[in-house]
Amino acid sequence: MNLTLSLFPLGWQHYLAGGLLIGSGVALLFVFTGLVGGMSSVFSSTWSFVSRQAYFQQARYTDTRVWRLVYAAGLILGAAVWWFGFSDGTQGSTSVPVWALIIGGFLVGYGARLGNGCTSGHGICGLGSLQWPSLLAVLTFMATAFITANLVAWSLA
Repeated sequence: MNLTLSLFPLGWQHYLAGGLLIGSGVALLFVFTGLVGGMSSVFSSTWSFVSRQAYFQQARYTDTRVWRLVYAAGLILGAAVWWFGFSDGTQGSTSVPVWALIIGGFLVGYGARLGNGCTSGHGICGLGSLQWPSLLAVLTFMATAFITANLVAWSLA
């Protein structure tokens, strides 16, 4: 019981509900449309509107850019609904410096392109459709996260 409280001091129920909602949404998108709801492709497909470089003009981006923008807008709208309907209005903050956030964002974006998808895409969509490359990607992500977290904890001790 103490382990559960230390890992989830605000309770675990909302994590379960969030996971079920995300999983259900991705599953429904695939069942009804045959589309995979990964988010890293949203970036490239959105660039296909403004960049004429051959990379961004591939059919996989130009043919899917409209629904991906609608999909991303739905995620933003869902966050707004939660914020205005269910939160206490307390603004979130972090003590991480802006430069570290920018470098982290760049590294995550680079890794998503290098890994042919983001962590959520592989973890939710890829594993959900039993894709072997996604299993390898998720295992790599998790191993890297465990090693990094332990190195940071060790360096701060």
